[in-house]
Amino acid sequence: MKKIRVLVVDDSAVVRKVFTEELSREKDIEIIGTAPDPYVAREKIVALKPDVITLDIEMPRMDGLTFLGKLMKHYPLPVIIVSSLTKEGGSLALEALESGAVDVISKPGEAYSVGDMSVQLAEKIRGASRVNMAARKPPKRAIKNVAAKRSLSKSTNKIIAIGASTGGTEALKEVLISLPVNVPGIVIVQHMPAKFTTSFSRRLDKLCKIGVKEAEDGDSIVPGHALIAPGNFHMVMRRSGARYYVNIKGGPLVCHQRPAVDVLFNSVAAYGGANAIGVILTGMGRDGARGLEKMKQAGAKTIAQDEKSCVVFGMPKEAIATGCVDKVVPLDQVAQTIIDMV
Repeated sequence: MKKIRVLVVDDSAVVRKVFTEELSREKDIEIIGTAPDPYVAREKIVALKPDVITLDIEMPRMDGLTFLGKLMKHYPLPVIIVSSLTKEGGSLALEALESGAVDVISKPGEAYSVGDMSVQLAEKIRGASRVNMAARKPPKRAIKNVAAKRSLSKSTNKIIAIGASTGGTEALKEVLISLPVNVPGIVIVQHMPAKFTTSFSRRLDKLCKIGVKEAEDGDSIVPGHALIAPGNFHMVMRRSGARYYVNIKGGPLVCHQRPAVDVLFNSVAAYGGANAIGVILTGMGRDGARGLEKMKQAGAKTIAQDEKSCVVFGMPKEAIATGCVDKVVPLDQVAQTIIDMV
């Protein structure tokens, strides 16, 4: 088995040691070096040619964002951002994802145990190693607003459930920006650490015509609004009479994730049935495949992003393999396909 070669860039000796020790337990991952700052990292990247880099965002001499910009311009590689769980850290991590980083994880001990962190970091590294860097930076194009059907305003009992992982922050932005204000209520799981989903939701809320917020326990699912599962918590949909709402809860990792797409999709299958539309976007692993299959069995319509437009064609590929996907479309057609199905 060819091992994934990883360079750890972090000014904390403790983090470098923890990452090295934890990742060394993985048979398919090899730590080929560490660097305390971008200047040392630059020399090691040229000499060692890593497959994936983990990059601390707050470092002396040169911050991670500045280094990331230089790296993407001159030597593009899959980069996983390592950030602190602060409001500023969340905002910087989002900037990094927009600048070319493929994923983000929080430092151990802030929201995750070292054990949970190491499981998730290993999965993120595997996903990063398979990233389609060409899809990571799509050509600049004007956002295409979808044509809303007249009947859309009457579809208050419809539910749209979306799952995404690696590359999903940019994919979700493209989909949500394109949706009209009278779209049915939306529930979303994007694999992100705790608190980062707060910054992510606020940024989308400013960009989109629909309302976007990080979900809180008991929030109603209503037309023209999207709820994003908070990092480190599972989100499930419930129904009381004609009202759909969400519960936020803890629990073990599912498919190495918390929040997990399968947890959300399973609940949508149970309470939404034929009123639901399930969408699986770019991401590593198989999270969401089983849940989307259950949604289809319950009568839901289903959509998967196609391989060419995916940063990582893992989750959509697994869902398609179950035979439960009605439509496989490029990212720039997902929003219109949702409306057509509604």
